[in-house]
Amino acid sequence: MDQYFIIDFDSTFTQVEALDELARISLKNHPDREKIYKQIEDLTNASMEGKLSFTQSLENRVKLLQANRDHLKQLVTHLKKKVSTSFSRNTIFFKNHADTVLIVSGGFKEFIIPVVTEYHIKKENIYANTFVFDEDGNIIGYDRENPLSQEGGKVKLLKELNLPGEIFGIGDGYSDFQLKESGMIKKFFAFTENIERKSVAEKADHITPSFDEFLYINKLPRAISYPKNRIKCLVVGEIEEDALAQMRKEGYNIRQRETIEDKYLEEAGVLFCDEAHQPTAEQLQNAGRLKVIGIFGKISSKQLAEAACENGIIIFDDPKHNPRNDDFIPKRVLAFMNEGKTHTSCNFPDLQPPRINNAHRLIHIHKNVPGILAKINDVFARHNINIVGEFLVTNPQIGYVITDVNTGYDTQVLNELKAIEQTIKFRLLY
Repeated sequence: MDQYFIIDFDSTFTQVEALDELARISLKNHPDREKIYKQIEDLTNASMEGKLSFTQSLENRVKLLQANRDHLKQLVTHLKKKVSTSFSRNTIFFKNHADTVLIVSGGFKEFIIPVVTEYHIKKENIYANTFVFDEDGNIIGYDRENPLSQEGGKVKLLKELNLPGEIFGIGDGYSDFQLKESGMIKKFFAFTENIERKSVAEKADHITPSFDEFLYINKLPRAISYPKNRIKCLVVGEIEEDALAQMRKEGYNIRQRETIEDKYLEEAGVLFCDEAHQPTAEQLQNAGRLKVIGIFGKISSKQLAEAACENGIIIFDDPKHNPRNDDFIPKRVLAFMNEGKTHTSCNFPDLQPPRINNAHRLIHIHKNVPGILAKINDVFARHNINIVGEFLVTNPQIGYVITDVNTGYDTQVLNELKAIEQTIKFRLLY
């Protein structure tokens, strides 16, 4: 049975509400622009939360726009820079599911098509409203016969399409939930990466803070192996908000505490701490999920560096107290989490591997003893997996191997790699 994916556009595929952004472009020089912006935003939210019919909201917003074709061109340029982060990194999914991904939106084709078609989404699979223009290119209305301009329009459209298979809906608004309420889709996923509307989220089958999460729980191919919203970033001490903003933008689950408590450290994948609040070597023994520590200052001791190394935990510190360490540390941490790069680490051997497209990246950390690389490659050879790139660096304590392979693999491969004697940590990156 085919699976179809019905995806909303505004605040889902993109980070913003397009009509709100269009208003900011078209009314930039209007003396009452702030008042009108607020009116449009209020109308958008009322509709998305189910407090106002979509028809009323759309009609009133279009009247307030005072926009033309030139404004739309500016809007498209803006929206291409505002594609939701987790959607933009999963282009391969859209390419592989081009026949079954549909964009269904109460927005307008004039600005949706130029944005989403760059992600392999077929033009014929884009369902949205269309503007009506006068001879001078001014927007004077919209096609009122289009079911998507009407209340319950998405439900009406799907009834007309009569798709033969399981249908999953992904969106942030009430009109997306209506598809589930009407029985037109199997599951509704409330997308909260950009905005969480509680009245919608509480009715969803699943709340998905990122598109990675949606792909993960449905066992679909994705750009990263594990959704970042599932990785806890423990923050202890005086850490600049700019540093945390970078982690939030990447989708990490931020948890702030006054001290490093064992129960929170054991759940964390990332630890940010200042110079005065560093973990002890003993605490790291039970931090099985911890992958990386970012210290905003100088590491406290050689013993901590060695203990982290023995447990496969990389540390980035800032001994020079760089005034921009709120930017320096997060960048290093994210380069490690996203690419496996260890450059400037104070306890891991230095490696800056290039990214290889259309490949899977696996990381193996092991005690520095002879023969481990041969055992790793033997696993790949026995499963007929082709290696397209491999990097090994060592220090007196550990060996750090990154392997890029260009074919799929089953869980048995991963289990065998983890089971190699002297393995400290194994990680599937993407």
